[in-house]
Amino acid sequence: MPVDPRSLANLILDEADRTGMRLKNLALQKLLYFSHAIYLIEEKQPLVSGYFEAWKYGPVHPAAYQAFKSAGAQDINFRAERVDPATGTRSRIPSTDDAALRQHIARILHSYGRMTTGRLIDVAHAKGAPWDFIVNKGRTSLAFGLRISDDVILERFKHHKVSVGVLPTIGEPSEDTPLV
Repeated sequence: MPVDPRSLANLILDEADRTGMRLKNLALQKLLYFSHAIYLIEEKQPLVSGYFEAWKYGPVHPAAYQAFKSAGAQDINFRAERVDPATGTRSRIPSTDDAALRQHIARILHSYGRMTTGRLIDVAHAKGAPWDFIVNKGRTSLAFGLRISDDVILERFKHHKVSVGVLPTIGEPSEDTPLV
């Protein structure tokens, strides 16, 4: 059963803290996407509920983005909470104690966690990969909300490549925005 993307984001932040990494929302979004995509490919089922969208700086999960939006371009030093729409009461999002999931997140952070935000964006923007495919599709046909479906991820994730070089080609942006 897919997990709440905010819960997985909290798990990524916990693991990052444990290993001495600090994450900003932009990098967290890319790590959440790579976690979901690799899990989807390996396990043939989605890791998180909901969907990713093609935003300016790569794939973003809107629910997870909103949960951490208040951090702006700063390191995230809090965890996502749920808010009861009727009362406004905030409560903890249940965390997972699944050892296999924690191991998966540790592996993702080992592979992608030390990359700069710009490098993560470069990888997410790979030609032919899911983000690029949806953005190009949106230029020529209807792409509802620029959603990156799990089917597109399964079909196109193989096009991701790690860029080589000293500097990322996209630069180091501070915050993501939807494509308009």
